[in-house]
Amino acid sequence: MKIYLASPLGFSEVTTPFMQIIENKLTKMGHHVINPWKLTDANVFKEVEQTKYLKEKVEKMHNINMKIAKTNKEKIDSCDLIFAVLDGGDVDSGTASEIGYGFAKGKEIIGYRNDFRQAGDNLGTIVNLQVQYWIEESGGRIIKSINEITDALIQEV
Repeated sequence: MKIYLASPLGFSEVTTPFMQIIENKLTKMGHHVINPWKLTDANVFKEVEQTKYLKEKVEKMHNINMKIAKTNKEKIDSCDLIFAVLDGGDVDSGTASEIGYGFAKGKEIIGYRNDFRQAGDNLGTIVNLQVQYWIEESGGRIIKSINEITDALIQEV
């Protein structure tokens, strides 16, 4: 199965190793993982940093951003399932948008939230009610431990 790994974990060197743990676990289960954090060469950002004029930097970053977003859209389109990391005070906006787009395209979604902070809109939700709806309505669920990945994916197959 092709699994798109939606997460904000690539933003920090502290969380990147955990993203790799998730990817390795899914790969060891025999799945092909599409990790959007690995789809863009980091050197493109170095080129922008070396650009002298602000207007040119803004234009280059806009073009890079649109290319990244288009690539992510195409990878979501090509996947069978989305595995989304929901940790944080609130679900990351990029991850939430990938969940919503994936749902609209008929993808099943498994959410992962190990964060113990209350993040739902009320006592009936674990995270933002709309995000939780997309996940559950897709036929997926929210798991609370990395050890639940195997069982969650077996139920999806």
